[in-house]
Amino acid sequence: MAESQADPRASVSGSMPTSGMIGGLGPESTVDYYRSIIARYRVRKPEGGYPHILLNSLDVDKGIALLNAERLDELADYIAAAVEFLARAGADFGFIAANTPHLVFDEVQRRSTIPLLSIVRATTDETKRRGLKRVGLFGTGFTMRANFYPEEFERAGITLVRPTEPEQSFIHEKYLGELLENRFLPETRTAILRIAERMKQEEGVEAIVLAGTELPLLLRESNSSGVEFLDTTVIHVEAIVDRLLS
Repeated sequence: MAESQADPRASVSGSMPTSGMIGGLGPESTVDYYRSIIARYRVRKPEGGYPHILLNSLDVDKGIALLNAERLDELADYIAAAVEFLARAGADFGFIAANTPHLVFDEVQRRSTIPLLSIVRATTDETKRRGLKRVGLFGTGFTMRANFYPEEFERAGITLVRPTEPEQSFIHEKYLGELLENRFLPETRTAILRIAERMKQEEGVEAIVLAGTELPLLLRESNSSGVEFLDTTVIHVEAIVDRLLS
């Protein structure tokens, strides 16, 4: 009886914090997160050890269906239940390995019994730290149309510029139709880089926020284009490792 009532955190993490990842939104970026957290942790703690990570992988198709139907209350229910599962499993803090679910982040955090590390707030802090004042935004159509990035950036004194409506439609179509299906095509990379270059020349953006965690998988090796990219996965991972080492 005593064994079955033991605190799961004691057996999972010992003295090290345990992170809880909401993944699957989508699957490829979840794998990237996992590898990146371990790699960054090992760099910052070279004396040994590995981080404790619990993963709850959700159904990206269900998430997109709820978004398309504008059923945000149900999306919040879905993610909040997943976070609570991680909390019961022993996570000390949680994070969502995606940008678009930030549409319901505040509601999920309100219900959560553990703190959640926001990818949007981490990205805003990093953009401000770099001294950038005007940046572009790439992501799913849900993210590019939403206000959660503009509002966070405005509070930090940063102007966020969206692509044109046709450009947003193109990026969204390629995101859902290719990137989430693990298809990273050179012609798509070229077309999205062209949008970034236009925004730099015509809109005066200093960098582009890759506010979709599949986008770095397509564009991470494209720094030679002359357009600076803010990789939200890398930024979020750094904040997660900070918490793991705290």
